[in-house]
Amino acid sequence: MREGEPDPGLYDFSPYRGRTPFAWPGDKKVAVWVSPNLEYYEIDPPANPHRKSWAKPHPDVVGYSHRDHANRVGHWRMADVMTKHGFPGSVSLSVALCQHHPEVVADANARGWEFFSHGIYNTRYSYGMDEAQERAIIEDSIRTVREATGQTIRGWLAPALTHTPRTLDLIAEYGLDYTCDLYHDDQPQRVKTASGDLISMPYSLEVNDHYGFFIYNMSPREYAQTLIRQFERLADEPSGTVMCIPLHSYLIGQPHRIGAFEDVLRHITADGRAWITRSGDIADAWRTVQQEAVA
Repeated sequence: MREGEPDPGLYDFSPYRGRTPFAWPGDKKVAVWVSPNLEYYEIDPPANPHRKSWAKPHPDVVGYSHRDHANRVGHWRMADVMTKHGFPGSVSLSVALCQHHPEVVADANARGWEFFSHGIYNTRYSYGMDEAQERAIIEDSIRTVREATGQTIRGWLAPALTHTPRTLDLIAEYGLDYTCDLYHDDQPQRVKTASGDLISMPYSLEVNDHYGFFIYNMSPREYAQTLIRQFERLADEPSGTVMCIPLHSYLIGQPHRIGAFEDVLRHITADGRAWITRSGDIADAWRTVQQEAVA
């Protein structure tokens, strides 16, 4: 950071080297959580002056229908493979999906998956919102997910990763206790907010399937090997680490990709060092470790 630029002050600096080692439940080395993004993309969303929803002029039939594969086909293929190998999902949910395709949400809920909010639609951004608008989205997310699943959301991943300067303070004020919008660490960390008790949950852009296939142009096998290398390194390190596998089923649920992904799940399960769990469980376990450390 250049001299004179302010630190945003979201969290304390804590160098990785020298932290007190700890283990996850069962003396596991790395907590592994899978985050399926269950989303709904509008074919002709309202325009946001700060960012276009689709690269092509609206309506983008190709972009819409490609992503619609997720809810029609991809989710079921991906979810069945995860269930087969004992991986629960922690769902980054576009909460409008509860109305558009309630069958998908009901299926994930029946599998024991956790839900957190990814906004209302992934085609409506936080840029330019005033406080009342942002509060309305948070309140809508809490209410809609509770009505659809019986769960009270604990986490937040901003729609299309878009924020305002007040987002983290607001979600903490409403009682959410983890955010997936900070990519600064491989362990949970406390986030400074005006109220509440918010921590950052390690999510991932680097091993997100969107980045793997769209940004890094990986083959399915290359992406699978990347996930395995990520896991092996995190499991070798001395302290409790977190590996998140963020997925979009219109990508990973394609017939030519799902087999390589299943190989990854098989590898992690057989290794024995992974605590295969959900994001909220990681948050609870990390807080317990921190409380014991100061007791």
